[in-house]
Amino acid sequence: MNDRTCIVTRESGSADDLIRFVAGPDGSVVPDLKRTLPGRGCWVKAERRLVDEAVKRKLFARALKEGVTPQADLGALVDQLLTKSALGSLALARKAGAVVSGSTKVDQAIRTGTAAMVLHAKEAAADGVRKLDQARRAVVHLEGPEIPSFTLFTGEEMDLAFGGGNVIHAAVLEGKAAAGFVKRALMLHRYRGESASDLD
Repeated sequence: MNDRTCIVTRESGSADDLIRFVAGPDGSVVPDLKRTLPGRGCWVKAERRLVDEAVKRKLFARALKEGVTPQADLGALVDQLLTKSALGSLALARKAGAVVSGSTKVDQAIRTGTAAMVLHAKEAAADGVRKLDQARRAVVHLEGPEIPSFTLFTGEEMDLAFGGGNVIHAAVLEGKAAAGFVKRALMLHRYRGESASDLD
């Protein structure tokens, strides 16, 4: 059996598309996002519905070959851990100067082609999102890249990553400094099964 085969779909994949789980000493199922915990592990494709299905079908006990009892809200726990990981990475990217915030700076990053990703707080006003979507459309119209836009975090969560400042809109800039955050944000996005804000 492939070392990285999803216990729900039976499909193999890269470690970046799967979440590793191990048996905890108390008989629980522990998400191992960093893939460093000791012991036999099993893998689930990074989608909330599949984690929930693995719990429901008791697939963890079979895969880990131990009498484990996953908590009923394991899917929610994984979401919290992915969110925490992404926010920590966002804070590091911000400290490295790879993230800008505020409508004006985000608009400028979009129009100059330096933005790799746009983030809106869940509380963002529709008008503010619409204006930045117009900037994204303008770039595509001029045959530039389509810059993805996501609503992954609350305003409070974004404030924590930015060290305060009531952050509603942010742009993650192209480059290595933000690569870790982009990877984690995309995983969180896929896990939640949400669609990115498109430009239709």
